[in-house]
Amino acid sequence: MGSVAGTDGRNQTSVQEFVLLGFPGAWSFQMSLAALFCVMYILTIIGNTSIIALVQTHPHLHTPMYFFLCNLSFLESWYTTACVPKAIAVVLGTSQTISFTACLLQLFFLLSLGATECLLLAAMAYDRYLAICQPLRYSALMSSTFSAQLALASWLGGFLAVSLLAALSSRLSFCGPNIINHFICDIGSWIALACTNTRLVELATFIDSFIVVTVSCTITVISYVFIISTILRIPSAQGRQKAFSTCSAHLTVVTLWYGSGIFLYVKPSAQNSLDVNKIINVFNTMVTPLLNPFIYTLRNKEVKEAVRKTVRGM
Repeated sequence: MGSVAGTDGRNQTSVQEFVLLGFPGAWSFQMSLAALFCVMYILTIIGNTSIIALVQTHPHLHTPMYFFLCNLSFLESWYTTACVPKAIAVVLGTSQTISFTACLLQLFFLLSLGATECLLLAAMAYDRYLAICQPLRYSALMSSTFSAQLALASWLGGFLAVSLLAALSSRLSFCGPNIINHFICDIGSWIALACTNTRLVELATFIDSFIVVTVSCTITVISYVFIISTILRIPSAQGRQKAFSTCSAHLTVVTLWYGSGIFLYVKPSAQNSLDVNKIINVFNTMVTPLLNPFIYTLRNKEVKEAVRKTVRGM
């Protein structure tokens, strides 16, 4: 710890590192949890990397839909990498401390990648809207150039949206305590430990969350209102099923992502909120990135066919 001048002119102790408490429990529980996290992380990386490899090696998958899926798989790999290796070390007790800079970087990447995922899922919803509601004009409207622009806008928008918040957060002073009751550097915990005025950071957090969630949710909801309306007007049951199958995987992923977010930020009371936050963050940072490749594989005929061809060619 070092010393900085306080607002009243006296020296204050500046926290240079934080201690992540992880999860309570006996040693056997901690070892089991660490093993589970490790297996989930390995499967997540393998699953998402396999999706990217499948799309790249099968020409019939070179469409905007699978281009967005590759972006999502790439994002999920980095999103889980930003926290799981450190979480495993925290649970094992081998590295429970994290420096001020590392904590800020983890916070920045988790929030930026989370915002990017919201925008990317919205772009995927718009792509499905054009495919189902404007099938004759789809190729012209969703060209490879436009899909690349949408993906780039999602990445830039996600990172730029969090940049100001990260800059404001880096200016906060921490005088102690330095204990974070979590397995990751969480924005709520970060703000709670600050010994300087946090109103600006809290306002930036609210504005960022409101804009990203409002924009992405609005695009996604409106797209699916038109999609469902169009599907219901298809006369044959087989036609309806075929149309719905093209967007069911994405709809499942959207439900998982926003569902966990609602449970994380909308709670009836503050009681046991820390434990609830940890559980939901495990779901958000580990379970969802693990499930996404399997959801798209199991619910998508083209991906399943690509997997079968790959297996037969081995």
